Amino acid sequence: MTPRNSNPLAKGEPPGKAFEPDVLPHENLEALAETADGLFALRDPEVVSVRRTPDRTIEFVSFRSGKVLAHVRSKLGYPAYYPLHSVRLEKPIKAVLMDLDGTTVHSEAFWIGIIQKTMALLLEDPGFALKPEDLPFVSGHSVSEHLLYCIRTYCPHKTVEEARSRYYHVTRVEMEAVLQGSGLRGAFRPAPGIKEFLLTLKAHTIKIALVTSGLHEKAWPEILDAFRTLGLGDPAEFYDTIITAGHALRPGEPGTLGELCPKPHPWLYAEAARVGLGIPFEERHHVVGIEDSGAGVMALRLAGFPVIGVAGGNLSTGGMDGFCHAVCQNFEEVLPLILP
Repeated sequence: MTPRNSNPLAKGEPPGKAFEPDVLPHENLEALAETADGLFALRDPEVVSVRRTPDRTIEFVSFRSGKVLAHVRSKLGYPAYYPLHSVRLEKPIKAVLMDLDGTTVHSEAFWIGIIQKTMALLLEDPGFALKPEDLPFVSGHSVSEHLLYCIRTYCPHKTVEEARSRYYHVTRVEMEAVLQGSGLRGAFRPAPGIKEFLLTLKAHTIKIALVTSGLHEKAWPEILDAFRTLGLGDPAEFYDTIITAGHALRPGEPGTLGELCPKPHPWLYAEAARVGLGIPFEERHHVVGIEDSGAGVMALRLAGFPVIGVAGGNLSTGGMDGFCHAVCQNFEEVLPLILP
């Protein structure tokens, strides 16, 4: 376990006038002269610094007032700015907000395989294979962003809509097999120690939310399959709330908002806490999130919650481990940070 006690945001200390570099953990962030859209620049006397994450998905603007804005960039053309709130972890913890893929269940390879099969269909090349350098761009974000990256890289003459159609065909076939028990064995492996961890939270009457950027049709079979393995019964009855990215938009069918608001945007986690669990923003310091991905950590931080990172994801490569209250190797290390 690696506590981030040198980061005042992790400890919940209020930012002072000397905002940079004490409040924004910037050791892995690249310094810029201005934001990608040109809205904020060092030439503005109120701007102290402009920095971005190694994957270039988030930019941070620090001001002399002690405030910071996070610029969440978008491959789909809809970026957004959010305030980066100060956070602290206060006991008793009332609720834990948990990520699905990579945190609760290890399934990254399965979903990367779905992207690969989708591209094979789109390219009409059964032997198509993603390269190692593609992997950071085909996990952790929305389906459309994953597919847009692949299109720009391998077939710029194709459209996201064409790719999405094939993606959902592949997904329906694979997930139906999972629901019937004939799918790939071991595709959705519960994280080591997750059963004991969840039951311990239940025993201490701590509310648990499961939050995923995955669309419902892909997330729900995954959750069901993991709970079968764990022997924990119906996940809808076990969790206090479950928030997915909704239902896909298809020709002739209604869809729900899910492709433009996933992690690293704060809305899924905000929805889980405020609407799903009924916890107001003012009590957010008694809520903690658990994540393995940089996008998930930023979603939690932008929603105003402290984060415990778990090893195995892309926290370090994404420059996000410094935004965590602590980074733990397993759930056994996480428990003491949560329990009274």
